[in-house]
Formats: sequence, structure tokens, C-alpha cells
Amino acid sequence: MRARTTVNAAAMACVALVACACGPEPAKEDAGAKASPPATSTSAPESTRAAEPSATPSASARTERPSTASTGEQPSPRTKEGAIRRYERYLHALGHEDIDTVCEVAGPAAKQAEDQGFGPCTSTYTAVFQMMSPARKKALRTATVDPRRVAVRTPGKIEMPVGAVRSSATFSESDLGSYTLEYLRNEWYITD
Repeated sequence: MRARTTVNAAAMACVALVACACGPEPAKEDAGAKASPPATSTSAPESTRAAEPSATPSASARTERPSTASTGEQPSPRTKEGAIRRYERYLHALGHEDIDTVCEVAGPAAKQAEDQGFGPCTSTYTAVFQMMSPARKKALRTATVDPRRVAVRTPGKIEMPVGAVRSSATFSESDLGSYTLEYLRNEWYITD
């Protein structure tokens, strides 16, 4: 199952990279969504933005930033229920196209993919958002996880099979996949 998930993730990343490179429209939409000024007219704010996360690479910065900063939530407990709650947050963020939350929760796995030659998390998931149908996004916004289908491998490692996702849409290995969450730095993160 792990090999199939890795292959599916790699295939999705390849499709996402191709989608990002295919034309200027996604870049314009992405720039509009972020409300970033053009690089030529405001180099000072960009250098200011670049200076903030300069201590770590951009994908790592999203990994390192705790999710509690923007939501005021406490870190998830190191329990099966805590992992489920964190994964549901990731699913809802996918549905809402919340790139910051998606990249923060999936940070370690996204960093591995980037190290293997795929693009940074923000580019990859922006393309994934564009490929998902509105009905699937809507289904993810309220998706839940059936705890009976979740496998606890160790106290700090949980398997989330795609079959555990409950929503108004049916997801498969090829379009959502199964994931491993690990408890790192006092929080659950997708690592595979």
C-alpha cells in the first residue's frame, strides 16, 4: 500500500508540475489570490518578505510554523483522536484551498517530494486545487474520518487509509490516496 501511495503521490506531483508549467493563467490566478505586487515595482517588500523566512527554505518554513499561530488552537494530542482531528483539518483545508494549512500539515511529505525534484509545496498544491472539481472540494470541506478504519502503527505513527474518509464524494487511492501521519515537534504531520 505504501508503494502505491508513493507512486500516486509522485504521479499527482508530476501532473501538478506540468499543470503549473503549462501556461500563464495559473500564475496570474495565483498572483491575484496572494495579492502580491509585481516584482519590478516593489522590490523592497519582496526582500522584506524573503528576509523573514531566510533562516530556513520556504517549504521548511511552512513545516516549522505551528498551526496554532493562525487559529489559536492547541496542538493535537499524541493520540489516535488527535491524529484524526489533524487529518480532518488537512482535508477541510484541501476543500477550502487553504494553501498555508495544507502545506503546514503536509510539510514533511512535501519537503521529501521537493528534495526528489518536485516543486515546492505551494506550487504543487496550487495545481492540485485547480485539478479538483468543485464537487470534490465541497465534499472535502466537511469530510470526516472513520476511526475504526485508522491503523495505529506506533503511538507516534498512524495510517490514514483513503477508505476511512467519509464524505459526500467517494475518493480512491488515485485521487486522494492514503497517508501516514507522524507525531513530530508536538504535532501530527503527514510524512508519507
